[in-house]
Parts: sequence; C-alpha cells; structure tokens
Amino acid sequence: MCGIVGLFLKDRTLEPQLGALLSDMLITMTDRGPDSAGIAIYGGAKDGLGKITVQSAQPQSDFRNLDADLRAAIGQPVAMLVKSTHAVLEVPLGQMEAARSALAQLRPGVKVMSVGDAIEIFKEVGLPRDVAARFELSKMKGTHGIGHTRMATESAVTTLGAHPFSTGPDQCLVHNGSLSNHNNVRRDLIHAGLRFETENDTEVAAAFLAHRLRRGESLGQALEATLEELDGFYTFVVGTRNGFGVVRDPIACKPAVMAETDAYVAFGSEYRALVGLPGIESARIWEPEPATVYFWEH
Repeated sequence: MCGIVGLFLKDRTLEPQLGALLSDMLITMTDRGPDSAGIAIYGGAKDGLGKITVQSAQPQSDFRNLDADLRAAIGQPVAMLVKSTHAVLEVPLGQMEAARSALAQLRPGVKVMSVGDAIEIFKEVGLPRDVAARFELSKMKGTHGIGHTRMATESAVTTLGAHPFSTGPDQCLVHNGSLSNHNNVRRDLIHAGLRFETENDTEVAAAFLAHRLRRGESLGQALEATLEELDGFYTFVVGTRNGFGVVRDPIACKPAVMAETDAYVAFGSEYRALVGLPGIESARIWEPEPATVYFWEH
C-alpha cells in the first residue's frame, strides 16, 4: 500500500518545474503511504565534480564545519549545501571514495543517501507534504526524478527505511510490494562485496540492480534480470544517470499507470497522481504490462 511517482522529462524547458511537478504527484499519493516519503532528483551535474548526499539525526552538530573538515582530510575543495537534515557535498570526482572514507571517520553518525554525478536523494519520516516542504522540493530543477510514499508493513518507520534506496553511483529504486527471496539474494550480494544498511527488501532490490549495472549490463538488461532472480510481487521504478525504468512482476497485482507525451514520461501508482501534469489530456495513458520492461534514456 505504498505510492510511487516518477517523471522523466524529454522537453528541457520543463526542467525548472521538475521538483514542483514531482512534489504535487507525491503529495497526491499521501493516503497510500503517510509514514515517510522520499524523492530522488537528477540534475545539476558539473564537470569534474560529484555529489554525496548525506543525512543526520543531529544536523546542527554533524554539519557544522563539515565542508572544512572534509577539505582538510582530502586536500581538495569541498562545497556543502545544507537542507534541513540532509546536506549535499560537492567534491572532485577523483576524490569521491576518499571523501566517503573521511566522512565515516569524521562524522560516524552521518548516513550516505546517494553518491553520483547528478543524483540527490532526500527522505524523512513524516507526511509527504511535510517532507516536500522541509527540503523545498518544489524549487528543485532536473531532468528526471522518482518519489515514494511509504506505509511500513514489514519494518520500522525510520529515515533509513524510507525510499528511494541507492546502492550504486547515480542509481536508485523505489518499490511497491514484497520480495520473498530477499534474504537469499542479500547473502549472495554480500559475498559479491555489497554492503547493506537496513533489513528492508527494497534495499536488496536496489543492490541487485546496482550489481548488474556494475557488471556492464544496460538498464534494460538489469531490469530483465529482476524478473528472473527476484521472487514476490512488486513494481519497481528505477532511476540512473541518464535513464528511467519500470518493471512489474508477472502477476502485477500492485496498481500502476503510465502516461507519455512528446514532453515527458510519467508513472503513478494511481492515475490521480498524473492529472496535474501539463498536457495530460492528450497523453497516451496505459497500464504497464506484467513482466514487461519499460525504460527511457537521454
């Protein structure tokens, strides 16, 4: 009973509106998941720089002088933008791993939400409207994004348990449903060198996807692999640096609707999440087929 939204822009003139459009879509899905919410935004990539988005339960102390401390640790410039309980750190691409290692030493209580050229993830406990306002999502610009409203049924209501989950560079996933073999898949992925922060089955799905992408598979191939290796009932909506994908399990019992125009591709757990999009009255609207991969890339 979670709610998923996604928006992939084809028309670059809509990029300044991405955050506002996604915020409205997310808030519309509130009654499908009122306990926490999150959003991943892709945009603002800068040559030679990467982003590390972090979260803290004690931002006033953890974020104080964090940019200066990291700068001293890695010997490179570090910029920081604080947004409530989250901060986006910009560091040279060649120093991303060094910055993560230094961060773990300098601020062990800080959690990494996402890493990459373009991705930023913001998520917290609370109503979607409150989460959106806290991070000023309506002001964000970008090329595409996905969001999730959660109703926790199998794990605690926590920030780390909220979606999206990101376990690879510029990659994230949101999920509606439940996986039955996630513990076995988690063990296999741990043996392959992946690390996990939660017991959430969605983090396993995100890690599975990241692992396949690291092996050189395309987004379409990685999504096809979920149909072969992951058991349960699910709808996945996925973001990568340049792509946006959707896949449902072979039974497809979770609700889903998509819309496409010359300007965008949109996903919602229900059609009402899409009604405020520009040009929706002339969009091609359909329910994604079971066990069928859909993806778009810039």
